[in-house]
Amino acid sequence: MPFFGRRRSENSAATAVDQGHPELSKPQLKRATRTRKTWALITSFFLFVAVIFLILLQISGTYNKHLLRDWYFIRLDLSNIVPSSVPNFALINTIAQTLGLHDFYQVGLWNFCEGYKGEGVTFCSKPETLYWFNPVEILRNELLAGASINLPADINDILDLIRLVSNWMFGLFLTGTVLSFVLIFVMPISVFTRWLALPVAILAFLNALFVTVASVLATVMFIIFRNTIGGVAELNISAEIGTTMFAFMWVASAMTIFAWLVQMGLCCCCASRRDVKTGRKRGNEKAYSMDGGARGVTDGAADPVVAETEPKTAHPARGVKFWKRR
Repeated sequence: MPFFGRRRSENSAATAVDQGHPELSKPQLKRATRTRKTWALITSFFLFVAVIFLILLQISGTYNKHLLRDWYFIRLDLSNIVPSSVPNFALINTIAQTLGLHDFYQVGLWNFCEGYKGEGVTFCSKPETLYWFNPVEILRNELLAGASINLPADINDILDLIRLVSNWMFGLFLTGTVLSFVLIFVMPISVFTRWLALPVAILAFLNALFVTVASVLATVMFIIFRNTIGGVAELNISAEIGTTMFAFMWVASAMTIFAWLVQMGLCCCCASRRDVKTGRKRGNEKAYSMDGGARGVTDGAADPVVAETEPKTAHPARGVKFWKRR
């Protein structure tokens, strides 16, 4: 009946006030959860930085443009492919260029670039999905008909491994870029309730895992590739790791890890808006000293002394039995 429903709502309101959880206004609610909001925005900032560096990683070496052509995973220098100990090495190196060999080759995520020392980068291949650097095929296509070059046997043995690792690295970097961008806008949702913080933290963990594993694969693969190329005494091929490219991917990895750690902390720390509304946590105490808080507490609870001394005529309906209200 309406009478009993009204009595229950009045008792519930009185119980909430007695427990010290007054209903807060919207500005007070925001003030009480400001700490959680700040940390949520910090995680979004970490991911924003990660996305910037991942995008730089994605576009590196894709076109023969300023800066883009200077970013690479590894650079192979074939300008002095014949050691100086060999008689007429300078003439032989010149002949090697006339056969189609370029002075250097640079490897990116989507393609490779080539060029000469005096001219710089002269050509970048077309960006290709799931690209992997195959030095044997590239040199075979570069050399004129009838010419050949004997690469180290170790390179031929690990071509399948290079292709597999490169494909995984490509997919993980691309997935991490997209997921990091999406999480920038998803992270602030954890301000409203801690239940949403857990699935968001799981996504943040997967994102950090993807980017970090891709960075580890790239680091291990290209360092092994550099050591294998540089360890051949018959061929004077030098290999140089691109420090800029490696900085891009490891800064992005660090940012995604920081974002995941902060999001994990939000699963158990800092009051959410649902916590404050239900009285589970109070949040920032400064919210309760605001003018709106004073009015909320005063309006929500009547002074018991005044209630007892207040004349019953102020509430005539309460003195009449519910069956006589007609």
